[in-house]
This record gives sequence, structure tokens and C-alpha cells, in this order.
Amino acid sequence: MINRFIVLFCVVLISLFAFVRMSKNNSQITDKKLVWMTSLDEAMKLSEKSKKPILANFTGSDWCGWCVKLSKEVFDTPEFNIWAQKNVILLELDYPRNKPQTEAIKQQNAGLQQAFKVQGFPTIWVFNLTKDDVTKKYNITPIGKTGYVAGGTKAFTDTVDSMIANFKLPKLEKIKP
Repeated sequence: MINRFIVLFCVVLISLFAFVRMSKNNSQITDKKLVWMTSLDEAMKLSEKSKKPILANFTGSDWCGWCVKLSKEVFDTPEFNIWAQKNVILLELDYPRNKPQTEAIKQQNAGLQQAFKVQGFPTIWVFNLTKDDVTKKYNITPIGKTGYVAGGTKAFTDTVDSMIANFKLPKLEKIKP
């Protein structure tokens, strides 16, 4: 009887230790503050280094109801935090009415709104980006576009995961001599 008690006690203790360790590992990921870049150049450098696409959130953070809803239901959740750290580089392109922004950020965001033909908010674009060293022009390779997705974090991340999975690099044609 005492042997069974000791075995049961050891199993419970080991299970508890494993659970605490697993929780600690997950909390290290979720405790990391989610970083939204505001500079396209910085996002591009991180994207190139990490080999992750950029997820750009075109938002009106201080006036757009759907943007606020998307942030609360998706971007502000621990699940999104974990997913984003593993899968994408985050870029916030904000068009506020009352929040101050530098002139450089305003110009950058206006140019990107035109380049991506964004007409409504929130608009989410997932893309790869390079910059030509000679012309200093950006080369955008779009992966996909979405907006507010009903259903919370899982529905949103499943949508983006599907875009990324279905994205295929264009095949280069062989040049004949």
C-alpha cells in the first residue's frame, strides 16, 4: 500500500513539475511584448534577416471602430502574440486623426496606402519586400490581403496561414543563349 502511495506521489510530482515548466516556457513567449514596426525599412531588414513575410496593418487606430475591434479580438491576445513571433514581421501603418505622427511616417504611410490601393480600414496585407540597391525602389511581392475576420484570433491566423501556405514564388524562365 505504501509503495503505491509513493509511486502515485512521484507521478503527481513529476506531472506538476512538467506542467509548471511548460507553462513557464509558454509565458516566456507571451510575456514578450509584441512589437509593431512603424518603419518600412526596419520591417524589411527584419523580414530579410528572419525570412518571414511582413504583415502590414493599415489602421485608423483612434477613429476606426472595426480597427479597434480587430485589435481587441486578435492583435491584443496572447495567442496572436505567440503566432506572430513565429510567423511574421508586424508593420503598423496608422492613419490617426488625433494621434501625433512624424512627417516622415505620414509620408511613408500615404505612399504605402497608394501603392497597395487601400481604400478602407482595417486592411491587412501580407507581403515580401526587397529594395533595389541602385534605384532605391521597393519591390513588393504580395502574398495576400484581408481585413477584419470574424471569429477571433484562430480565424484570423488561419486566414493568414492559408495565404502564406498557398503563396508560391514565381518560377523564373530559363534564358536561352
